[in-house]
Amino acid sequence: MTVRPETPAAPVADAIHGNWVDHRAPAWTRPYLRLSRADRPIGTWLLLLPCWWATLLAAASSTGANWRMAWILLGCSLGAWLMRGAGCTWNDITDRHIDGRVARTRSRPIPSGQVSVSGAVIWMGLQALVAFGILLTFSTTAILLGIGSLALVAIYPFAKRFTWWPQIFLGLAFNWGAVLAWTAQDGRLGWPAVFLYIGGIFWTLFYDTIYAHQDKEDDALIGVKSTARLFGNRTGLWLWRFQIATVACLAIAVGMAFGPGGATAPLLTSLAGVAGVGMHLAWQLRGLDTDNTDACLRIFRSNRDTGLILALFFAVAVAL
Repeated sequence: MTVRPETPAAPVADAIHGNWVDHRAPAWTRPYLRLSRADRPIGTWLLLLPCWWATLLAAASSTGANWRMAWILLGCSLGAWLMRGAGCTWNDITDRHIDGRVARTRSRPIPSGQVSVSGAVIWMGLQALVAFGILLTFSTTAILLGIGSLALVAIYPFAKRFTWWPQIFLGLAFNWGAVLAWTAQDGRLGWPAVFLYIGGIFWTLFYDTIYAHQDKEDDALIGVKSTARLFGNRTGLWLWRFQIATVACLAIAVGMAFGPGGATAPLLTSLAGVAGVGMHLAWQLRGLDTDNTDACLRIFRSNRDTGLILALFFAVAVAL
């Protein structure tokens, strides 16, 4: 893996100002870390949080806190960082010609010439291999679910070429950790995990539609499809629908996890977390201006806090 010497390793346009990759990482590693979006951690959070939701809700409603729970939380954290990096590298490989034609993405490592395609392929494989090693410490069913997610990861970059709903494919891939982590913690795949997964997909439709509004003009010029372009001036109405669907599915997941006669305090605490998610999504809608790219990026990034609210309440439910 070699960085092309004739091209300076410049920061990516939409990276977080002052991020550790641009200022602290060794210079030779920076293009590869940028491929993994290590300079933009929000994607790792959005991939990780459904894993935490499922692990904590399963523990709160059934198994209780134990060493397995602690390892699943840690293993998912490491795995999310690695698999998000591998997935983003794959995305940049497949989108290298499109990224070079979009203002926000033309500074990414491959279209800007910082990393060769072959170097990116090797880097993707290394990340996936280490993540697979972590996956092998989980149960057999969880391992099979993890392997099954690769098909979703592989398809996603191509979705915007053949459907106006590529955000659905992102949601299918990004929230798969809910069913995987639940299975790893509980020992079997249950209906609460399924509804957590569906709720996460609606949440992804919410936040990634906002994100896609940053590129809608460039996307229209080059023929890339997205829900932002599909919804247009009706985006607010659709986001409200996604908000309601997210909260409803999460509430159903909590109710099914505890079941009739479930412990009252953990149940109410978990439902309070779901309410917190709804309030945070409503707050995002109040401040949204889909024609302001800076506002769209800021609100998109705030979804880390949306997910952390639910994870925090689920953690309290485990303690109760």
